[in-house]
Amino acid sequence: MSKSNTRRTFAIISHPDAGKTTLTEKLLLQGGAIHLAGEVKARGQARRARSDWMKIEQQRGISVTSSVMTFQKGDITFNLLDTPGHEDFSEDTYRTLTAVDSAIMVIDAAKGIEPQTRKLFEVCRMRSVPIITFINKVDREGRSPFETLDEVADALALDVVPMSWPVGMGGTFKGVLDFASGLTSIPEGDSREFLGKREKLALSEDVTDEIELAQGGYPEFSIEAYRHGDMTPAYFGSALKNFGVAELIDAISKFAPPPRPQSSDQGEVSPDRADVTGFVFKVQANMDPQHRDRIAFMRMVSGTFRRGMKLTPSGLGKPIAVHSPILFFAQDREIADTAEAGDIIGIPNHGTLRVGDTLSERNDVRFTGLPNFAPEILRRVALRDPTKTKQLRKALDDLSEEGVIQVFYPEIGAQWIVGVVGQLQLDVLISRLEAEYKVEAMLEASPFDTARWLKGTDAALKNFADFNKSNLAKDRDGDPVFMARSAWDVSYQQERNPDLTFSATKER
Repeated sequence: MSKSNTRRTFAIISHPDAGKTTLTEKLLLQGGAIHLAGEVKARGQARRARSDWMKIEQQRGISVTSSVMTFQKGDITFNLLDTPGHEDFSEDTYRTLTAVDSAIMVIDAAKGIEPQTRKLFEVCRMRSVPIITFINKVDREGRSPFETLDEVADALALDVVPMSWPVGMGGTFKGVLDFASGLTSIPEGDSREFLGKREKLALSEDVTDEIELAQGGYPEFSIEAYRHGDMTPAYFGSALKNFGVAELIDAISKFAPPPRPQSSDQGEVSPDRADVTGFVFKVQANMDPQHRDRIAFMRMVSGTFRRGMKLTPSGLGKPIAVHSPILFFAQDREIADTAEAGDIIGIPNHGTLRVGDTLSERNDVRFTGLPNFAPEILRRVALRDPTKTKQLRKALDDLSEEGVIQVFYPEIGAQWIVGVVGQLQLDVLISRLEAEYKVEAMLEASPFDTARWLKGTDAALKNFADFNKSNLAKDRDGDPVFMARSAWDVSYQQERNPDLTFSATKER
């Protein structure tokens, strides 16, 4: 078996509060990556899972950046990419989902499919990412398991196969029956957690009837249909009480695909290709505020990476030596001597690597499919202290490089404009400007409603600029952007300028 076949690179997708952060922590606990659930970072109530490290995350109890956690169980190396659960972070989440081979979809047993879950599922569907469903919080009162399974089947157009079943729910909860072994995980101890005891449970007639219906009423599991994105195996459990987590790891190990081929301008690149290739799907500045570092997260696509190897970034054109590649466990990190296809490595750099860059030994391939999206909210940035202009420019460039915001520099007027896909990103911007760059800024209303990237001949662009200079800006790459006051404005200009393309996405 090649080393890349032992990799499972996956994400967890869910609506906020469905239990994603708790499940992440329990997967790490099961994988031996941590030794104490709810590891305490401070006394009292400031308990945070290890994947949430930014100040604003700790204050609000939400994940707003994507972290990477690597752990091993048996012969399998798991790379877990933690995605922001908040609905405002679709762009960062989208980019993270370009770097995974499969996903776990967490659904609250009482609430069913919620809007953010559906949105993230659609991103997975676009990329044919196979999904395992985890129906969480079955130890509490919830809806009928059949109702939840049927909703997944109907709303998401997936074949659903239950692989386990809750024996009772809420006050009548007696454990989770695993169909493969026929054993039930039993709650024990004061907290009624699963502590490892599995046994053949005598089931009431009602529960037996339910289980027969569950096993007979849904299709048989097919690994081909699952890996094709047409079928989801469903597991019931409680992340908080540790039910169903071990079964979930086993499922990822047995069913989830090893590294998949990735699309490029040369066609699909196989993980078996001999030379090293990869792409940057995320850049994170200031993970360690003491060192003002900048880490580019690279998804390995092919080859065996060795520490000190020279790779050429597509955005730079000349090779760089990667002396200190990092493997992650949330904020903890260690130097990686080697990495295989499917692994995520962090490359420390000073602004040379950007989201969407391809890194390769031969510099003969470019990976595709990491777009920027037109912002849905635009705001002007105003400094409280006008002498901090230089620091603000640096901060906005850094944060736009990470994908937290987009920055537009108007052709007329001095105030820069930031664009985001959701309100929370603006809160993160102000918080990080202050905490990391010591810049106090305010956000003011912008006269513009949305933005479109302009493409066309030099003559067509010049002709457009002559009449629309007050609506033109450059993005941080220097590409021309039409700043529109309304959707009608976009349509009107498209009709008047058929030689130009007004694009809502920009692929890097």
